[in-house]
This record gives sequence, C-alpha cells and structure tokens, in this order.
Amino acid sequence: MPVGTLANVKTLTPAQLKGTGAQMVLANTYHLHLQPGEDIVAEAGGLHRFMGWEGPMLTDSGGFQVFSLSEMRTITEEGVTFRSPRDGARIHLTPERSIEIQNALGADVIMAFDECPPYPASREAVELATARTERWLKRCIDYHARSPQAQQQALFGIVQGGVYTDLRAKAAAALQRLELPGYAIGGVSVGEPPELIEAIVKATTPLLPQHKPRYLMGVGTYREMAGAIASGIDLFDCVIPTRLGRHGAAFVRGERWNLKNARFRRDYEPLDEECPCYACENFSRAYLSHLVRSRELLAYTLLSIHNITELIRFTQRIRQSILDGCFAREFASWLKPAP
Repeated sequence: MPVGTLANVKTLTPAQLKGTGAQMVLANTYHLHLQPGEDIVAEAGGLHRFMGWEGPMLTDSGGFQVFSLSEMRTITEEGVTFRSPRDGARIHLTPERSIEIQNALGADVIMAFDECPPYPASREAVELATARTERWLKRCIDYHARSPQAQQQALFGIVQGGVYTDLRAKAAAALQRLELPGYAIGGVSVGEPPELIEAIVKATTPLLPQHKPRYLMGVGTYREMAGAIASGIDLFDCVIPTRLGRHGAAFVRGERWNLKNARFRRDYEPLDEECPCYACENFSRAYLSHLVRSRELLAYTLLSIHNITELIRFTQRIRQSILDGCFAREFASWLKPAP
C-alpha cells in the first residue's frame, strides 16, 4: 500500500497512482485530524471522494505518530495527551477518539489505537505497553460496534511486544480470541536491526489466523517483503518508494540507484527496459539524472511512479511464483540473510 499520509501520495495524482498498479492506499488519522480535520473530510464525502481515489483505503490509528512525539506526550490508561506540533494546541487522543476520527474519515480498513514501545526498551516497559494495547483494543472494538460505519469498516488489531517473542505470542493469542477481520504486526522498523525484525515477523506471523489478512506495518523493501511473505504476511505499507524518489533514487531490479551519479549523465537507456511505468516508457536515465540534478519537481513525480511500480511488480511476481509453486526457488536470493 503506497502511503498517502495527508490524503495524497506525495507528488502523484490518483490517476498516476492507479497506473502504478496500486490497489490500496494508506492515510493517517493523526495527520488528517490536525489538517484539514476529519469534519471537513466527512463533509466532502469521505476520504475516497475527498482525494479522488476509487480503490480501497486504510487509515493508521495515529499510535505510531504519537510514539514519535516522545518528548511532547503523556501516556495514561485513558489515552495520550500531547501538544500539536503545528500550533501547540493540547490534544487528547483516546482509543474511542481515534476510532471516532477514523469513522468520520471513512476508510475501508481502520486500525486500533495502540501504544508503540520504542527500541530499545526494557522488558517491563514493553510488557506494560503491550498489555495496554490489548485493553485499548477492546475499547476500540466496543466503540466501533456502536458506530453507523461498523458494517462498512473493517477494524484490524495490532500485535505489539517489542523484540520479546514470548510477549508477541501472548499478544497474538489474545487478538485471535477477539475474531477480528484482520491482524497487524506493529512496533517493528522503529530502530531494530534487520535480523531482529526478521526474527519478530517469523515468530509472530504463524500465530495469526491464516484465513484473515495479515499486515506488517511500516515495512516495504525488497528483502523485507520477500522474507515476510515467506512467513505469511499479506499486506505492507511503506513511505520508502516516494521518499527515495524525492531524494533522486530509483529501485531497479533489486538495486538502489542514485541518479545524481555521473554514470547516468550520458546514459540514454530507460531506467528498466522491462518496466511498463510511464517514466521508463518515455524517458532516459540521462533525462532523469538531469531533472534530479536540476531539482525539477518532475523528477520526484517520475521516480515515485517508477519506484511504486517496481515494488508492486516485485510483489506481483512473488504472488505468481506462489501460485506456480516455485516461490522458494525463484526468490531464494531474497530469502537469504543480507550480505
């Protein structure tokens, strides 16, 4: 799922986004609450109509963003109080308020409000956060059940537990008992080394129901996705394809290229001659290098189109290899530890 934090995948129109093969987009509850406000989105007819996107949408609960405001927030059993980084206004976000905002935004999939412990953190701190996440989830379920949107929005729970696999297992078991439409693994990619992320995903994913969507939050590189899919993950979101595009970098056949490099200045081949994206079908590496060096806005659009297309094509190839029964063989190089 490409990330459209503020109801916009950065530098792309919905038509361009559709052309990448994207099927589902993520937006963020916390950021949209601050600007423009969920009431305005609701008055516009909901997120889909507001941003002109016809496909499915998912909204994050805001829990991760609150985690990133560690210097500006206070956590209690009731919820989280923090100062808006925009204007300093005091904001109180509870599980019920997060669901209320997401109900108003109108996404197809909404996430439970959770407490995301940092890395590193003591076992005691992670244990407290994981237990609180479970209690908050039950409050989210109760509030959402009373909403008129309950039948139109699927509420996913989030497994926390830090790097402690026994806490992850306990949390996963508790979530299973609640019979939710889908399940997510949160609190990874918050500073852990890659081998720890891989270990968490390998240990946790098989504990979640195979017949329900399993979502790994905030992860989206080639190797991370291949390894997670091998463990049973179905959904991903990550800002990396557009963020790298805005820094002049492209994903090409498993590699990351910096278009500022001198070797591209007179390279008149497309980024990838097999890629069907608009950038590859119409422009050369030399032209893209020129745009990047000149800081032209078109560079960010074209590279974002290509990067999203590339990562989606990668997952499409994985899906086909699973159907063909050759995933482990065809993607063996991606399933080994990074060199």
